[in-house]
Amino acid sequence: MGIDFGEKRIGIALSDPLLTFAYPFTTLQNDSSFFSKLTAIIIEKKIKKIILGLPSSSYKSSEKLTTKVLKLKTDIELKNKIDVILWDEEYSSAIAKERVVESVTKKSKRRKKELLDQHSAAVILQEYLDSK
Repeated sequence: MGIDFGEKRIGIALSDPLLTFAYPFTTLQNDSSFFSKLTAIIIEKKIKKIILGLPSSSYKSSEKLTTKVLKLKTDIELKNKIDVILWDEEYSSAIAKERVVESVTKKSKRRKKELLDQHSAAVILQEYLDSK
């Protein structure tokens, strides 16, 4: 499972059983119901490992977000007893934006930020899969 953390929305991506390719799965709201929904997906999809996007340290604005991502990593590991690997998410949003433009024909659907979050998570997960 790949996760692209955002303060409002959290993109989720999954991989095929052979761990060859990643695909956008869903976007969850970053609210009080997030952990119960995430846990349900982990159980239903039999997730073994999570790849969590870590904001690039080259941007000063990312320090606060990095702190939140590190807390999320700890929370997921404690609540779900699953390995969480941090992965540099630099350029994932730009790549995801290109993929959305290529794969979604209707402009009105392309504007949905949830799509970008899911695709960003897929980029993060695919980069990890390609490195193995």
